[in-house]
Amino acid sequence: MVKKDWRAEQFRCLVALGESTTAGGWSTSPERCWVAVLGALINDFQERPVRVVNSGIGANVISTRSPSYDASGKPAAAERLEKHVLAHDPDLLIISYGLNDARGGTPLPQFREDLALLVQRVREHGDPLIVLPGPYFMTDFTVGGRDWIHADLPLFKSFNTATAELAAELGCLHVDLLEASGEAPWTVHHDGVHQNDLGHRLVANRIFEVLAQSCSCLARKTREAERHSPRWRDESTLQSDYGH
Repeated sequence: MVKKDWRAEQFRCLVALGESTTAGGWSTSPERCWVAVLGALINDFQERPVRVVNSGIGANVISTRSPSYDASGKPAAAERLEKHVLAHDPDLLIISYGLNDARGGTPLPQFREDLALLVQRVREHGDPLIVLPGPYFMTDFTVGGRDWIHADLPLFKSFNTATAELAAELGCLHVDLLEASGEAPWTVHHDGVHQNDLGHRLVANRIFEVLAQSCSCLARKTREAERHSPRWRDESTLQSDYGH
């Protein structure tokens, strides 16, 4: 079986569309948000830097149909797709939703429909590589007021599974962020909802891992370098200790 190469050309523009953790909450600096860290990881393996656009909004939901829309950070993803995504003409798009919709009572079939519609609308205007992460790991499902207390970890896992199935159907990449966290509570901010700096690093690393396994463009720079880089290891002293 031949390995599918999802992208051979280097990335030009990364847009991350999502909720508060995408926006940066609560990393200790903008540079420690997973979006920025992911951009830096990509740039380390490209000759040219990728332009990074963070389109995260706190308390955001996927569409106006979400039961918690009135209490949410507006506009919803479906309302802002043209201005916050399409206007940037991305060739790498990460659509990171599920956490707030699960917490806000959005029925899973409805969420799946709205996420599929977002992907469809994007592809009417271009053909970026689309990545669909599942929900982040969080530890306190009682915070945020009555509009945001409708989820638990099993429901998050159901949203994650549905996102993975949809990604397979629509030709998108899926990233399992629950698995990436190892459900370690020390990767979550003390508010119980957002990722801390360590959690942001895990998110960025896992998304990059999926991209690296799927996109040959991220190997171009290092494969060229390996043709010319000098050998830097010197094991002679260690070998001489054993008489070799």
